[in-house]
Amino acid sequence: MINGVLRRTRTGSPWRDLPAEFGNWKTVYMRHRRWSRDGTGQRMLDELRRGCDQAEGADWTPGGWIPLPPKHINTLQAHPARPQPCPTQRAPPNAFHDQSTGVRKALGRSHGGLTTKVHLAADRRCRPVTRVVTAGQRNDAVVFEAVMARIRVHRSGRGRPRTRPGRVLADKAYSSRAIRASLHRRGITATIPEPADQQANRARRGPRSGRPPTFDPVRYKERNVVERCVNKLKAFRSVASRYNKREYMFAGTVDVASIRIWLRDPVT
Repeated sequence: MINGVLRRTRTGSPWRDLPAEFGNWKTVYMRHRRWSRDGTGQRMLDELRRGCDQAEGADWTPGGWIPLPPKHINTLQAHPARPQPCPTQRAPPNAFHDQSTGVRKALGRSHGGLTTKVHLAADRRCRPVTRVVTAGQRNDAVVFEAVMARIRVHRSGRGRPRTRPGRVLADKAYSSRAIRASLHRRGITATIPEPADQQANRARRGPRSGRPPTFDPVRYKERNVVERCVNKLKAFRSVASRYNKREYMFAGTVDVASIRIWLRDPVT
């Protein structure tokens, strides 16, 4: 059954088209659905990531970093929660809500249709550390706190899980006073470039604007690892193209792809 889930995540084929050697397709589907709903995939990832910060040494603690991507993985298509209205009509506000639980399905309307966005944090070995799934039109900076709050790296021995890296690399979309203050409050070094409009505003205000934020251009070159992590996830067709209607099912599919990445590059 586990091999069946891995195969479907990689190929993106319909559940009914699973080869017979994996058993009954519905049994494999129900196992994946149950594990996605109760968080079994997240617990597996926690064990696979155990001690990864200690194995990296100074690269993770205290001078390590968690890069954050500036955009979603891809434009992901999924079936809506109910039949689509006529193109001349506006969709009702609850069109993408789960009728059984009242929770949104992480589906948003944009120029490309129904889209979903996956916000990621990755380590310098291009392995996903945490993820948050939202609607496609959701701003990246709004979900920054949610992504950081989900970072939990268990120790290889005794001790509480580590919840903050030594450094965060992010692009200009995360350059805001609130984000910088949040990182400073938690003792995390921020390597975030300042946009041109913020620099012009600072120059216009003169001494009243205060000191400019520190920025390390050499360290910032390492931020490309998150794009490489995104490319690894996009190799799984069930992640690159969303076929799941419910949010927890798609999030579980992303977890299965992340488990495969961590199995190929385990903690040493």
